[in-house]
Amino acid sequence: VQLVESGGGLVQAGGSLRLSCAASGRTFISNAVGWFRQAPGKEREFVATISGGSGLSTYYQTYYQDAVKGRFTISRDNAKNTVYLQMNSLKPEDTAVYYCAAATRWGISSVIDEYSYWGQGTQVTVSS
Repeated sequence: VQLVESGGGLVQAGGSLRLSCAASGRTFISNAVGWFRQAPGKEREFVATISGGSGLSTYYQTYYQDAVKGRFTISRDNAKNTVYLQMNSLKPEDTAVYYCAAATRWGISSVIDEYSYWGQGTQVTVSS
């Protein structure tokens, strides 16, 4: 599966952005998908994850890094084979390259090594 992120850009502190992660090659309905970020000089870190779909259910488990809880929301539209990350109340410390990744499992995980497929990343810059 190939993943392509979009939606990054430059925004002032307090602003919002919505990142998209579109999959091609095959559907990733049953795969957990995560968002990670990497700031200059820092290691890549977990941001948020959403579980895979299960039959006709629209219930998904989600999990967030503490620093983004209440500000970021992860969601997925299986009809479009796309996962989103809505980012509100952005802070300068949110500045990073954001990556989406798909796991080979259904369940959520914050562990980078659980994710096998990665996008190329999209830059998010938050000015103060």
